[in-house]
Amino acid sequence: MRILGIESSSLVASVAVVTDGILTGEYTMNHKKTHSQTLLPMLDELGELLELDLKTIDGIAVSGGPGSFTGLRIGSATAKGLGLALKKPLIHVPTVDALAYNLWGAAALVCPIMDARRNQVYTGIYRTEETLEAVRPQCAMDMGELMRELNDLGEKVIFLGDGVPVYRELIGREAKIPVLFAPPHMNRQRAASVAALGAIYYKEGKIEDAASHAPDYLRKSQAEREREGKELLAGDHAL
Repeated sequence: MRILGIESSSLVASVAVVTDGILTGEYTMNHKKTHSQTLLPMLDELGELLELDLKTIDGIAVSGGPGSFTGLRIGSATAKGLGLALKKPLIHVPTVDALAYNLWGAAALVCPIMDARRNQVYTGIYRTEETLEAVRPQCAMDMGELMRELNDLGEKVIFLGDGVPVYRELIGREAKIPVLFAPPHMNRQRAASVAALGAIYYKEGKIEDAASHAPDYLRKSQAEREREGKELLAGDHAL
């Protein structure tokens, strides 16, 4: 079985191929270029290096959100286009689940945090020692509320994600539990984890046709929130 993984939910752009339980190739960048500039060239180069005929893949696993609205849309459009052209199913992999899967086998709670601004994070709480178990499924929540929940659980926690540098001081101040932070090769989104988790979902029949795929944003975009705020303010003035 061969699964192509696509990750574009943050600044990280990543593509990977997992074949019969082996990571055969991965191309990951964490730079300021847009995903529209990077994803397809990265996929082309990875395919060329692997001598990969895309017709031989069984499915396309895509990071399905939450995350950057623009990034998720580009990743979704790329996966949908490939799925329709190749007549291959898509596998919707929750972004936070895939981040937690970076630390499979950890003897501690795993807590990915993605910065959603205004003291909000996209997060979840997981056990990964033998399987991927969501103690708290991925959600958007206040960082202070998350720390209180982790303190109540009373277990050692490993944090990872782009929210770590933003909230590391808060974590150090609020934590009443042992805290660790994932090292560089594990602390950001990776298409390898998306593809590996996608392979499991594929075997379980958790697939969808390309036309029906849509990302999970969890929150409205900032532009939508600002527009609704202006409309509400205009309505108040009208009264």
